[in-house]
Amino acid sequence: MTPNKHIQLMQEMSIFVSVVNTGSFSETARQLGVSPSAISRAIKLLEQQLDVCLLQRTTRSLRLSETGRAVYERCSQLEQAAKDVISLCESHHQTAQGVVKIAAPKAIAHTLIHPNVMTFLTQFPDIDVHLVLDDNALDLIRDEIDILFKITNEPPQGLIGRSVMKVEHILAASPEYLASHSNPAHPKLLTQHSCIALGENDADAKWRFRKGTQKCTVPVKGRYKANHTRVRLDAALQGLGITSLPMFVAQEALAAGELVHVLPEWVFETTYSGELWMLYPATRHIPAKVSVFAEFIIRQLTSDQSEKR
Repeated sequence: MTPNKHIQLMQEMSIFVSVVNTGSFSETARQLGVSPSAISRAIKLLEQQLDVCLLQRTTRSLRLSETGRAVYERCSQLEQAAKDVISLCESHHQTAQGVVKIAAPKAIAHTLIHPNVMTFLTQFPDIDVHLVLDDNALDLIRDEIDILFKITNEPPQGLIGRSVMKVEHILAASPEYLASHSNPAHPKLLTQHSCIALGENDADAKWRFRKGTQKCTVPVKGRYKANHTRVRLDAALQGLGITSLPMFVAQEALAAGELVHVLPEWVFETTYSGELWMLYPATRHIPAKVSVFAEFIIRQLTSDQSEKR
């Protein structure tokens, strides 16, 4: 195979990987800035050169053939190797500059990440920050995210990162509310209280608790629901009832005596509890801007948690 044909084959393989990843000829064409017919032609040429059927096409979908799956895996490895080479070369002359895009759950972003952004921007004037506050499951590749903060005890495969801190969820209320309504000694007594729940679905009004081997689920009710931690914090401070909060959101008010930890001997179980992980795509050569922000935010959060203990 001549060098030119070899280069063409590599290009067609890259297009093939993109078509499989997007699931669409037109989306791949849009991303590459060419026509859908050019993408279709490249796939046909690749199939002709390899003398195999890679994609089974219908009017509505694309499906990999059995051989196509094996070819896709190896083409993906070649494409990743090429990206690693480019990243390696860039790292030798790259300074920490550009935009670093970070995504995190809303409470994490608002309470832990955002307060440190001004310091970061001051210390690193050549790096800009794009912070995305989103509680939904985002995809690092599809959504073009450099760093993803995710609460999970099982980090997704194919990503690298590190555990930042443990996220604990608690119940809290103002001293004034508890003085007039009593402090519940057992989770079941919450049925007698005004509870400020998340309110996104019916399960949010069924609070789950664990104490050693004991477990219980309590249906709660109240006149106010809010799917934002800062809103629930403010409602609790105003004496509206007992609410659920991440400890990192409640700890300042707890330390000031503005809130009281309710049922501290019980673990309040929620999907918002666990390890906070900082994740980025698996590559041996991480861009300087990503490394700089990752190290910075780890130092800041580690320092903040140590000071608040």
